[in-house]
Amino acid sequence: MIAEETNAFRDNPPGLTVILNSSSVGIAGAGGIGSNVASVLTRAGLGRLIIADFDSVELPNLNRQFYFRDQIGYPKVEALKHNLILINPDAEIEIRNSLIDSENACSIFKDCDVLVEAVDSEETKIVLLESWLEGLPGKPVFSCSGIAGFGRTDLIGVDRRQNLTIVGDQESDLSLGTLSSRVAIVAAMMANEIIELLMGSDATCGT
Repeated sequence: MIAEETNAFRDNPPGLTVILNSSSVGIAGAGGIGSNVASVLTRAGLGRLIIADFDSVELPNLNRQFYFRDQIGYPKVEALKHNLILINPDAEIEIRNSLIDSENACSIFKDCDVLVEAVDSEETKIVLLESWLEGLPGKPVFSCSGIAGFGRTDLIGVDRRQNLTIVGDQESDLSLGTLSSRVAIVAAMMANEIIELLMGSDATCGT
């Protein structure tokens, strides 16, 4: 157990570090949303992350994703794990360098307390959400919709629907382009919602 007063999480809200250290979150997709949600949760002291993605880091990713120029060409999950361990060496980071589909969506993340949908493809998003909501009933699922463009911060909201929480403006299209400022806002809001949920429950890793 991490002693709150003697570690990097000393300034966390009272009681938060103990709960987060014993909690686990699964993230499907390690792009703009996934990599930034992972970063925020790791900085908060989350004990365990399971991250799945099959892409590699590319130069255009650097305008919004938690990677660096010397990581171009590396699998995203490997590069992200490296970056997260630099934040908290005690965090347990499990990675899957694989495509997520209806066959493995539940098995990869079945031991997680919370699930995060952070994929780019609309088709994959639908398959993933349907698989989780049906195959892992009761698991809290966090998704994003509407992260494109810039500005219009007041339009970004949180839509809570039983076990599914959606963060974003729910209207902007990716044709508007993506930028770190807006992507980071949505990712931080998702992480904040996850922390609030975990703090309001007795969730622990593997339950």
